[in-house]
Amino acid sequence: MIEIRPIQPHEVTQAKHLIYEVAFHLFHDEMPLEQGIPYYEARGELADLNDIQANYFDNGGIFLVMAEGEQLLGTGAIWRLDEGVCELKRLWFRLQFHGRGYGYRMLQELWIVARAKGYKKMRLQTDRKFQTRAVAFYQRLGFYEIPFNGSDPDDIAMEMQL
Repeated sequence: MIEIRPIQPHEVTQAKHLIYEVAFHLFHDEMPLEQGIPYYEARGELADLNDIQANYFDNGGIFLVMAEGEQLLGTGAIWRLDEGVCELKRLWFRLQFHGRGYGYRMLQELWIVARAKGYKKMRLQTDRKFQTRAVAFYQRLGFYEIPFNGSDPDDIAMEMQL
């Protein structure tokens, strides 16, 4: 049975591997996955997952996983960005589960949590070049592009009213 629930501390390594695995394919990384993981770990790419309690649960948010038994199918999280504004983070699903509505189910759970915590807006940042399907998905759900001052010209910021 598939369930959505808060991540458990012993699942952090598995969640990181899932994110790296999906990113490896989406971003067409030239480095083999097993070499890329230590490289990106050394750069602190997923450093926020090293202390999920402080970065998510204690920061006005939550970190959820979608699991079937012991296997993680995907992740999704929010954290406090500003007064009344949360940020959608780490919405990643293994490639074989894309297109099944799981991302939408995860977002529904995150919207419930965000509204219960009093958030009025949800924002996100994504890559327009490599994550075209994600951008289209967010737009279908009511996210719209907002100004963004990031260092990567392919990154965009989006927002939706809750």
